Amino acid sequence: MTFDYSIYLVTDRTCMSTTTLCEAVEQAILGGCTMVQLRESNISSLDFYHSSKEIKRITDRYSIPLIINNRADIALAVDAAGVHIGQNDIPASAVRKMISREMLLGVSASTLQEAVRAQDDGADYLGVGAMFPTKTKKDAKLVPMSELCAIRQAVQIPIVVIGGIHTGNAAEFAKLGVDGLAVVSAIIAQPDIKRAAAELKAAFEKKQ
Repeated sequence: MTFDYSIYLVTDRTCMSTTTLCEAVEQAILGGCTMVQLRESNISSLDFYHSSKEIKRITDRYSIPLIINNRADIALAVDAAGVHIGQNDIPASAVRKMISREMLLGVSASTLQEAVRAQDDGADYLGVGAMFPTKTKKDAKLVPMSELCAIRQAVQIPIVVIGGIHTGNAAEFAKLGVDGLAVVSAIIAQPDIKRAAAELKAAFEKKQ
């Protein structure tokens, strides 16, 4: 099955412009988001589960894949499309054994070594970053463009870039063979989420 990674929304309740997360996610999808990752770091497992069920009802309505951040157990419990893990989470090789072959496994990588290992361990796509400084993850290690290019040449799986991505720099990543833009505040924090998503999508798809 082929997935569209082009505009990959990562949620963050702390910076969304809407009253509810459901509204933010739906507006982003209506604007052109092609994938949604639910990221919840400060709520209980039970609340994360219920939130996942709620958001999945929306993503299912529009046939958009829902990815659960870090929690393979919750991804399995709600029948999400996949799970995304970081370098400090359960190893990708172990998560690959936990989930079905049909489920997507995304892995964050900031170096060529991490990227190649993730692919070897069964990752379906990579989240590479942070490309630029970002307020949503102030301690994130920055990835030079040269490292991104090296990763792109070394792996065959899709790559989404994250960290400080916006309409002003979206087009340069398309030229590098990147498959998608993973964004938080560039969409979810904007006054008009639907419009922000549409503008980012247009910028990324712009042929220059």
